[in-house]
Amino acid sequence: MTFFQYGGFGRRMMAFLIDNILLQTAATFVFMLGLSLVGSDIDFATLSSLPFLYYLIAVTMNLFYFTYFHSVTGQTVGKRILGLRVITNAGEPLKARQAFLRWVGYLVSAAFFYLGFIWIAFDSRKQGWHDKIAGTLVVRVDLHPEGVQPDLSAKIP
Repeated sequence: MTFFQYGGFGRRMMAFLIDNILLQTAATFVFMLGLSLVGSDIDFATLSSLPFLYYLIAVTMNLFYFTYFHSVTGQTVGKRILGLRVITNAGEPLKARQAFLRWVGYLVSAAFFYLGFIWIAFDSRKQGWHDKIAGTLVVRVDLHPEGVQPDLSAKIP
């Protein structure tokens, strides 16, 4: 049986920060590109809706980014850099539905003063509320020799 070391609060926070910097940069680029295509013919009504449009772009990109990377590779860019991977409680790779549910859990974790994320620091399995909602774990994969990936089919204790 393979045992994993769970991804801790600090490492996960840094990975999330990296991901969010990438996402905000990309969302700003898409937003600015959209504005440049519209041109200078922006009236007051359009101008007042710009913050909402930016937010909509950012949330949509966030949804697709986390759902795609968690379901396809188990790692976002930030998690890859910091040697983390998201797996199911059974030790298997996530399906798209589970990755989406985990993203919805991000909203729940953030909604209550970010307590769902802070929970990671105190949980014995280092699970946030989003992990508990989706039945996932974040494990360290950087502890294995180069090129050797852990057996993700092994059961997690």
